[in-house]
Amino acid sequence: MSQMDHAQGGTPGFIAGLAATLPGLGLTCILAVAAMAVQRLSGIPALSPLVVAMVLGIAVRNLIGTPALAQPGITFSLRRILRLAIVLLGFQLTLAQLRAVGLPGLAVISVTLAATFLFTKWAGRALGVERRLAELIAAGTSICGASAVIATNTVTRGADEDVAYAIACVTVFGSLSMIAMPVLGSLLGMDAAHYGIWTGATIHEVAQVVGAGFQHGAEAGQAATVAKLSRVILLAPMILILGALARRRGGSAHGSAPAPWFVLGFIAVVLLNSALPLPEGAKAQVVTLTSFLLTVALAAMGLETDLRKLRAKGVRPLALGAQAWLFISGLGFALVGLV
Repeated sequence: MSQMDHAQGGTPGFIAGLAATLPGLGLTCILAVAAMAVQRLSGIPALSPLVVAMVLGIAVRNLIGTPALAQPGITFSLRRILRLAIVLLGFQLTLAQLRAVGLPGLAVISVTLAATFLFTKWAGRALGVERRLAELIAAGTSICGASAVIATNTVTRGADEDVAYAIACVTVFGSLSMIAMPVLGSLLGMDAAHYGIWTGATIHEVAQVVGAGFQHGAEAGQAATVAKLSRVILLAPMILILGALARRRGGSAHGSAPAPWFVLGFIAVVLLNSALPLPEGAKAQVVTLTSFLLTVALAAMGLETDLRKLRAKGVRPLALGAQAWLFISGLGFALVGLV
C-alpha cells in the first residue's frame, strides 16, 4: 500500500476519532464554564473554579451518571488538555521571579518543599495510606495544590478517586491556612517580607496564597505571590524525578508510568517567557486560557470519580493531609525565622 493510500485511509479514522471526543469534550467544557461562572458570581476570589468543576463533575457522575458516549472526550480532557494546560503554565513564570526571591528565600522554599514531600510520604506509610494517594497528597501540599495533584498523577497514575481525595485535602487545609495565617502573622508581628515568604512557601493553592498575602498589605501580597510562583517552577523537576522512579518500579495495575515529556515543554516555555515575555494583553489571554483548560481537566476528573470508592478510603488520608499541613506550616515558619 502506498503512502498516499495510508494517508487516505488514516483521514477518515482521524475524523471519526475526533468526532468521538466531541460529546465528552463538550460536557467537560460546559461544566468548566459553569464552574467559572459560579466562582465569579460568588464574589470569592479564593474560590477555585478547578475545585468547583470537580464538584460539579462528581455530582453529574454520581447523581445522573456519565453516558458511555462521553467517555472518549472525558479521557481526552484528562490527558491531552491537561498536559497542554501544564505547558501553558510556563507563560506565568520567569527566571527573574526566582532571582527576585533571593537565595535565602529560595532556600526556604526548596527545603520546605522537599522536606514536606518526604515527610508526607513517610507519614503515609506509617498511617497505612496507599502509596499513590500519599504521593498525590504530598505533591499537592508541598507544591501548588490541585494543579500539582493532577500534574503529578500523570506519572503517579493513581485512581481518579485518589486525585479527588487529594484535591479535597489541599482545598480544606489550604483554606484553613488562608484564614489562620493573616491572624497569626499580625499576632506575631511579622514584617511584610518574612510573612510573604512564609505564606508563599507553605499555603497550598495560588489563589489561597494571594488571599492570605494581601491581607497583610500590598508588599506582603506581592512577596507571597512571587514566592508561590517560584515554588510552582519546582513542579517540573519534581514530576521528572517521580516519573523516573515510577519507571524504575516497572509495571503496575495502572501500567508503567509514561515519560513526562510535557514537563520539558513547560520548562521550554518558562525559558522562552524569560527571554521573550508576552505583551500584557496576550499574557492575560493565555492565563485565562490556561485556567479554563485546567478547569476542563478537573471537570473530567470529577466525571470519573465514584463517591462510593471515595468513602471507602476512610479518614486516614484526611489525617495524612492534616499532618502534612501542620508540618509545612511549622517548618516554613521556623525557616523564615532564620532568614
